[in-house]
Amino acid sequence: MDEGLRELAAPFVVPGPSGVAIRTRLKQLTAADEEVLRRVGAHLGALACRDLKARCHDGLGHDVQAWAARKRELTPVSSARWAGAITKATHEQWALARRGALAHLQSLQAGVRMLRHRLALPLGSKGSKRAPGGYRSRREWHAKSRRLHVLEDRLARERAAWQAGRVHVVRGGKRLARMRHQLPAARLTEPQWRARWEAARWFLRADGESGKRYGNETIRISPDGQVSIRLPAPLAGLANAPHGRYVLTGRIRFAHRGPEWADRVAVNRAIAYRIHHDVARARWYVTASWQQPVSQPVPLAAALADGVIGVDMNADHLAAWRLDVHGNPTGSPRRFCYDLSGTTGHRDAQLRHALTRLLHWARACGVRAIAVEDLDFTAEKTREKHGGRKRFRRLIAGLPTGRLRARLVSMADAMGITIVAVDPAYTSKWGAQHWQKPLTGKNRRTTRHDAASIAIGRRAQGHPLRRRTTPPRAHRSDGHGHRIVQAGGDAPGREGPRRRLPGPRTRSVPPDAERTRATRTPTTVRGVRGEREWVPDSLLLTD
Repeated sequence: MDEGLRELAAPFVVPGPSGVAIRTRLKQLTAADEEVLRRVGAHLGALACRDLKARCHDGLGHDVQAWAARKRELTPVSSARWAGAITKATHEQWALARRGALAHLQSLQAGVRMLRHRLALPLGSKGSKRAPGGYRSRREWHAKSRRLHVLEDRLARERAAWQAGRVHVVRGGKRLARMRHQLPAARLTEPQWRARWEAARWFLRADGESGKRYGNETIRISPDGQVSIRLPAPLAGLANAPHGRYVLTGRIRFAHRGPEWADRVAVNRAIAYRIHHDVARARWYVTASWQQPVSQPVPLAAALADGVIGVDMNADHLAAWRLDVHGNPTGSPRRFCYDLSGTTGHRDAQLRHALTRLLHWARACGVRAIAVEDLDFTAEKTREKHGGRKRFRRLIAGLPTGRLRARLVSMADAMGITIVAVDPAYTSKWGAQHWQKPLTGKNRRTTRHDAASIAIGRRAQGHPLRRRTTPPRAHRSDGHGHRIVQAGGDAPGREGPRRRLPGPRTRSVPPDAERTRATRTPTTVRGVRGEREWVPDSLLLTD
């Protein structure tokens, strides 16, 4: 490996998803059904807020006895199963806030470390590939020194909160809570915001239980789509069915993975349900989720037996190219565009459409593996490292690497396609250096992203990113083996020594008709010689 290059990680097969979540709409609900759902969600949401407050108050001193005490307090005002679902959701939310606090703490530490490094350098000093240089002016140096003190104060507060076990969490979301102070910018009125805020704080979710009827006793959905809810104890008077249950008027049907859901319901396997209300569209939805055993990953060699498709992710498209088993690009590159502007739902839909087209193309080509980069911009998003490069910071911050990888793995697992993750180091640089120019012709213009997809696919196959390996200096022929690295000695059609043919090695003489120069007969008129050589008459050259 060249000096100055970091060690590359080996490619690996990404394990499949461990769970499934499907969603459908609750239709044909009456006004009474919606009123019952609102009252149940508001009552359980208030209990969830109180339980989250108690969990945050316990901090790091929380134990099993405190959990049992909280559950006993919630059971009389709801039910045992509702209390278990609320306490479990509280633990998950507290753990998520704890992980977010740790990530924020590490980001502050990286920012302080980078500021101290750049402030210690002379003004105008140049940086390297791994670390930036000094600041350009005395004014910028002074501003960054003040920012260093601000970050150090924040770091001290966050470190103290982390050691004490304090977390900052809001039921309903911090973004929606802050939107209350920016209603004109959000184009919302106060009643509209209040409706969204209350719906976000409702609690209508129940965990499944294997062995119980239809896999869930709290929110039960029968195979024919009938939805019934076990009402909390204070709202038992609203029941319209035995055992304190309320049956909704509408029926549901899961279009996606419906047969799989029906199979689990038929054998009473655990299924968790969540009912939520979309205020903007005035629609009710139900989400079903369950765990599934993680499938055993396919061996890397078996996944790459039919070649691979290398995919390079960019801000507005996926660049893909198919490679054969020897690492050679075949066919033409493909581009799957998407638009990441707009709302979260629009961005998510754009990613799904692009990945669907990619997977359908892979299945049509007969390829069972797709190679992607193992991207993680967590350490590259710091403002202190890329201070003046706002466009680059916005670019890497807008790439949904985690969501793209999760969706790709889930969708590929359903289609029987393996995802191979590779180290992203130098793929764009070396791909453009070794593949962009040779693959550009009169009728095809190869971009830098297309060349990077080739580099990604070759790295997944274990081939070097260069097209050829230079033979030894003393042997510029095939004396030390074949020159092309990716083709072995037993590969059919590989480039090798020219096959020896009998006869003279000339283009005009066929191998089966050996003739000497003295006995050959010319076949053209221009090549025929007369019996005597023609000499111009000297009399014709005078007057």
